[in-house]
Amino acid sequence: MLARYLHGHLGYRTTGIDCAPTAVALAADQHADVEGLTFQLLDFTAGGPNELRYSSYALITCRLAYKFIGDKPRFLDRVRRLLTPGGIVWVVAELADRLDNEAVARGLSRAEVEELTTGWPAGHVEDLDRLICFRLDH
Repeated sequence: MLARYLHGHLGYRTTGIDCAPTAVALAADQHADVEGLTFQLLDFTAGGPNELRYSSYALITCRLAYKFIGDKPRFLDRVRRLLTPGGIVWVVAELADRLDNEAVARGLSRAEVEELTTGWPAGHVEDLDRLICFRLDH
């Protein structure tokens, strides 16, 4: 799991966030042996930043969820406010033009990619064939 890796191998103070109670409970149970790794139930798109455990973060990841965020500009603004100077956001997604049939709905369109990557001082893209990873530097 990404949260465990970031916490245990890279030394980040890590909070895994999900809006599904069952996902949070399962993750907390599976990683109960890892001291300091926490999980929080939160709809990041609806809740305010004051609901988060910490006021700032050096790294924020959004794995296979960006497509489903309703108000993407608001989400990106919130992420920018939460990142420490020099912080990084990683967005892992699928691209619509690489998916077939009904799967296209879960992939990012070119317009969504443009919206995501505009306005960051620096960025980098890792193309992993089915997935694409956007590193956006604050």
